[in-house]
Amino acid sequence: MISTPDELAAATREIALAALHEITPASTIGPAAGYTVEPSGALSLRFENRLPGYPGWYWTVSVAQLDDAEPTVLETELMPGDSALLAPDWVPWTERLAEYRAHQAELAAAAAAEGTESDETDADVDSDDADADLDGSDEDDSEDDDDADERGVTARLHAGDLDGVDIDELDESAASDDDNAEDDADADADTSSEDAAEEE
Repeated sequence: MISTPDELAAATREIALAALHEITPASTIGPAAGYTVEPSGALSLRFENRLPGYPGWYWTVSVAQLDDAEPTVLETELMPGDSALLAPDWVPWTERLAEYRAHQAELAAAAAAEGTESDETDADVDSDDADADLDGSDEDDSEDDDDADERGVTARLHAGDLDGVDIDELDESAASDDDNAEDDADADADTSSEDAAEEE
């Protein structure tokens, strides 16, 4: 039987590594990093961790030896060290909900306070706009009409206009094409009747 922790750690290092190789690739296991004697008498051997994303964590293998028996592995796990990056403490859902509701109430109160100030500002802006409309609205409209006339653009929009193409103009051109086609058909009919009369 192995009596001292140092002797037990030295004797169980190989079986601890073999146990780790069953749960993680060998490339993620670093050199030995000491051991801890647990209150139960078991020994926890630590190995440096090379897994990305887990700085300061250690592979830990707990081993024990009973009287007149071979050392055996109790547990293998990845444990945080003193400098490990840890997740924040878990907060119950009811507490998180209460904090959320309190924050929403604060936001609503702040929005209401800002809304009162913005209403006053909007009223001032509206009055200024109304004064400006009374002073020069007709002039602005006439200037816009003049610009439209200079470009040859009509101010009236048609519901059938697509990308600047006037559907009415397309209808008129299509109607004129139909009239031309009818005239050609009438001319062909007259020519054919004249030819028939000459043959007789």
